[in-house]
Amino acid sequence: MTALCRDCGALWEAPETQRCPDCASPRLLSHPELGRLAIAHIDCDAFYASIEKRDRPELAERPVIVGGGRRGVVSACCYVARLYGVRSAMPMFKALKACPDAVVIHPDMAKYQKAGLAIRRMMEEITPLVEPLSIDEAFLDLSGTEALHGGPPARTLALLALRIEAAYQITASIGLSYNKFLAKVASDLDKPRGFAVIGEAQAQDFLAEQPVSLLWGVGRALRAALERDGITKVGQLRRYDEVELIARYGAIGARLHRFSHGRDARQVDPREPAKSISAETTFDRDLTALDALSGRLWPLCEKVSRRLKRKDLAGHSVTLKLKTAEFRLLTRSRRLDAPSQLAEVLYDAALPLLAKETDGRRFRLIGIGASDLGPGDLADPPDLLDPERARRGRVEAAMDEVRAKLGSDAIRKGRGLLTGERS
Repeated sequence: MTALCRDCGALWEAPETQRCPDCASPRLLSHPELGRLAIAHIDCDAFYASIEKRDRPELAERPVIVGGGRRGVVSACCYVARLYGVRSAMPMFKALKACPDAVVIHPDMAKYQKAGLAIRRMMEEITPLVEPLSIDEAFLDLSGTEALHGGPPARTLALLALRIEAAYQITASIGLSYNKFLAKVASDLDKPRGFAVIGEAQAQDFLAEQPVSLLWGVGRALRAALERDGITKVGQLRRYDEVELIARYGAIGARLHRFSHGRDARQVDPREPAKSISAETTFDRDLTALDALSGRLWPLCEKVSRRLKRKDLAGHSVTLKLKTAEFRLLTRSRRLDAPSQLAEVLYDAALPLLAKETDGRRFRLIGIGASDLGPGDLADPPDLLDPERARRGRVEAAMDEVRAKLGSDAIRKGRGLLTGERS
């Protein structure tokens, strides 16, 4: 049995002990496959809230919520707040009802991005195979790095977590396994400041008793469908072959089959492209009228357009997102004739979708997203059936140039002005 000290990096082959023989730390990790597993998932713990607590030490023992105003949602919360039942994406009024003494801090995305990029650079120092999933988490493949770092990937990862903590006062949890799916599962097993391992020999038994909601892609609707068929545990999926699962549940049946058997052939790809780019806003008061909602939609289209252009991407599909006053989430999508990165095209595609939903219901949130992303050089080709497209593209490019020189508010379209907004 290989054992690892997570505080000094000592490794030894011996029966289980309570403390490290080198530094006497009790933070030990042992596993039969510890010396040969190389696929990891690293997730910083309560990232936004941890940065705020780092910068305001007086909040160390206080419940902290990072999020919008009273009508917004929780972007992140610390582990103290979680003890009260606060969770990410929870409506703010519910979070404050559960934890009325919480300190609420408006998100500072520039600060979080800076810290996240610095931590990612530290990851890239130990392996070039880093696949970011978000600002504060990533997959890493450390195969073949033993000679470079003087030890197995488990030791390198433990020392990386210590370096992150020392440099940025942010803790991270690590999952280590033989594929991406199980590495991600493992990183959630021992939070915060954790390190969990799922080896190949134990994977089948471990998965058998896990709820089906553990599997990627199993949301509320699919879970309900599985439960109606008597499938509540991952192991129960193994009763069916892949063809049967696809016949029952569609294309995702193939993934259910693979994951239920602990299989995942996806590689850690540092070039993994963004799957979508989106923006949304929560209103100060519920909106009903189409003109009010469309006025809020336009600046979001401009924001998504800027992000597409900045990343040199184009979207082939547009998705409108709405949340009703009763917190029911609606999404409506439309595929474009050609990939685009123009705000005008995004808006023109989303507006009819929005018009169909404005039937008197009150909405508290609107969002817009571009998906099916491809390279920016394929964006907005000439269209003989729409000769105005080229002109709209030139107008938008001219506006972008003005904003680049004079600021984002230097020039605006009339539809982006919210004066006289009706509810």
